[in-house]
Amino acid sequence: MSGGLGGLNKSPKGVVVGLAQLALPDPHTRAALWQQTEKVIAMMAKARRSMPSLDLIVFPEYSLHGLSMDTSPEILCTLDGPEVAALRAACVTYKLWGCFSIMEANPEGNPYNSGLIVDDTGEIRLYYRKLHPWVPVEPWEPGNLGIPVCDGPNGSKLALIICHDGMFPEMARECAYKGADIMLRTAGYTPPIRHAWKITNQVNAFTNLMQTASVCMCGSDGTFDSMGEAMFVNFDGVTLAEGGGRADEIICCELRPDLVREARLHWGVENNIYQFGHRGYSAVAGGAQDCPYSYMTDLAAGRYVLPWEQEVIHTDGTSCGMPRPVRRYQPLSPNTVTGEKK
Repeated sequence: MSGGLGGLNKSPKGVVVGLAQLALPDPHTRAALWQQTEKVIAMMAKARRSMPSLDLIVFPEYSLHGLSMDTSPEILCTLDGPEVAALRAACVTYKLWGCFSIMEANPEGNPYNSGLIVDDTGEIRLYYRKLHPWVPVEPWEPGNLGIPVCDGPNGSKLALIICHDGMFPEMARECAYKGADIMLRTAGYTPPIRHAWKITNQVNAFTNLMQTASVCMCGSDGTFDSMGEAMFVNFDGVTLAEGGGRADEIICCELRPDLVREARLHWGVENNIYQFGHRGYSAVAGGAQDCPYSYMTDLAAGRYVLPWEQEVIHTDGTSCGMPRPVRRYQPLSPNTVTGEKK
């Protein structure tokens, strides 16, 4: 399914994706942040030189900011700031789509952990804020833009989730439900998460008939060790290509979104993304289309409560040295622009 030797021999309907196992940085000044931005751009140049057929390069979560969780205003980014402008210009220079990570300033509270997909003309095609920060460790504001999808290169439909998002099956299901045939997952994970990383990337693909392309930061910053381990998974759950732990290596693979769409139409057995909403269609016309899941109805009604809710130990970030928050979350209204590009 990943024919053409990972994109060296690109097929007419293929999308060649590169996952950059970027070396883990540790910037704490504006100058260091800019230096890391230049490093990302240099990796784009390397990718273009080494793989002329490349359509999209994906950089990990924390590729500019590292894993320090530093929320100092000095090193936060904005959509109209110089770092994003430079990354957008690089997409034009190297005629590449790019997926990037920024820690985004938020005048209303804690920063957002945000992801961007930029096309080869420099346009931001997808803008996403991480819905599920890795609590209690991460201080980021929970995302409020939903899960957008966008048209990607060569007829693909792309979605982006970030790191811990991928541990919630509902995230990948939402991506597929909105039409994504390739789901990108960027991360900064460290080795204790290795097994969960692999199995969730595979399950997210198989249960949604979707191809997944996932990459972590790589190497050490002197305190933390990120694991790299880029991986591509086909819609049948089979791994197509994998990286190891070598920093700054770019793992490439040709994906075939046309085959995803074919499977979604023609599979009977295990067409789970369709069958989820059409239970038992062999017995009842069209299948049952009710919602039998109490956790879904409770969450939608604002009453999600676990049977062991009152016994949970960690319910804020104080165990990681953060102050107990007092501000309540305020979701955006349904009429607020979500950043989704149709």
